[in-house]
Amino acid sequence: MSYARNKCAEVEFYAEDAGRSDNVFLAKIIEKVIDAGATIINIPDTTGYCLPSMYGEKIAYLMNHVSNIDKAILSTHCHNDLGLATANSIEGVKHGARQIECTINGIGERAGNASLEEVVMIIKQHESLNFTTDINPAHLTELSQKVENMMGMPVQPNKAIVGSNAFAHSSGIHQDGMLKNKSTYEIIDPSEVGAESSQIILTARSGRAALKHRAQVLGLTLPAIKVEKAYSAFLRFADKQKMVNDNDLITILNRV
Repeated sequence: MSYARNKCAEVEFYAEDAGRSDNVFLAKIIEKVIDAGATIINIPDTTGYCLPSMYGEKIAYLMNHVSNIDKAILSTHCHNDLGLATANSIEGVKHGARQIECTINGIGERAGNASLEEVVMIIKQHESLNFTTDINPAHLTELSQKVENMMGMPVQPNKAIVGSNAFAHSSGIHQDGMLKNKSTYEIIDPSEVGAESSQIILTARSGRAALKHRAQVLGLTLPAIKVEKAYSAFLRFADKQKMVNDNDLITILNRV
């Protein structure tokens, strides 16, 4: 550690499996490595075992029981084996960590690591946390797609922030609310993360509002007296097919 510090200004110590380590023992080790020159102390939940409360308490314990902690930065490094990597990372900074180690699209060993795009947008959406990053969220979708293509690791459609369905709405009540006021069902404007505009996906769960809206977008006039007949025809078609595209809809409405 001392040798490394003599060669460079920033030295990070990585406490493997700190998530399950005894806090008293961990604090003693960290105090020694800081004395030896470590400037960043990585507290990894290597197996993704911790609950957010457990991980937050661990960070808080180290902040309060490592006498020289002011000479280093605590860093989170959370794995997603239980789906808690992002939550644990946020809980870590709430209790004193000042660096979050994360990955694009949450890629990583086994179930992956904390997702950068999720961390960034949580911090942006929850101003009460009083945290900031230098990351421009407008590039998140583009970056996600670039990593996806380069690594050949498809992003699941329902992935938060960057998934293809992140701003798609297929439920009738959601579609109606979106058409009246987008903020009803979207806490993030797609443009904030560089995504295309919200999508109204026509399925058997869609309602009349979505049908009329899509007809208007396509330049088709749907008289009020024809709405119920059109909707019935639409549902019959949608029951047989998962999604109704624009060509399908044009055919349905022209028949009506």
